[in-house]
Amino acid sequence: MRPEKANIVSDLSEKLNQSPFLLVTDYQRMKVEQFGELRNRLAPTGAEVHVVKNSFLKRAMTASGLPDLAKELSGQTAVVTGNSDVAPVAKVLKTFATEFKIATLKIGVVDKNILTTAEVETLADLPPREVLLAQLLGVLLAPATKLVRTLNEPAASLARLLNAKAEKEGEPAEAAA
Repeated sequence: MRPEKANIVSDLSEKLNQSPFLLVTDYQRMKVEQFGELRNRLAPTGAEVHVVKNSFLKRAMTASGLPDLAKELSGQTAVVTGNSDVAPVAKVLKTFATEFKIATLKIGVVDKNILTTAEVETLADLPPREVLLAQLLGVLLAPATKLVRTLNEPAASLARLLNAKAEKEGEPAEAAA
């Protein structure tokens, strides 16, 4: 392989090693302006999109220890990599593909596991990470909250009983006065 091509594969391999995910999309019929728009939408999520030759991607994936996706790599291919969570990136890709009717997702790899298009779209439908963490925290705190209420109830019942008794005893004294 020529040195220029080896450098391209090496750079791509490095990007794949640094990214926790890889999304492969078909960019056929995409105009330059639309490709720029996709890049701009992906930037806030910390993701990048790159057009690569399928043969370079196959070699880079092998060098990075990623699963073999040779069957899915056909036609014009663009790869999306990033340094953060895959869900917001998948959401941007799904919205973009729906809006422009291009850049259809072929396949994804997350933590060296192959995801189908449907699985990546399911990731896109998830709420943001912060919301999921808040929901998890609520689930984890629910048993503790119930325990505190259960332990507190006998004392609260006694206090209500004493308060009712004091009010009842205080009524006749007030009526007599």
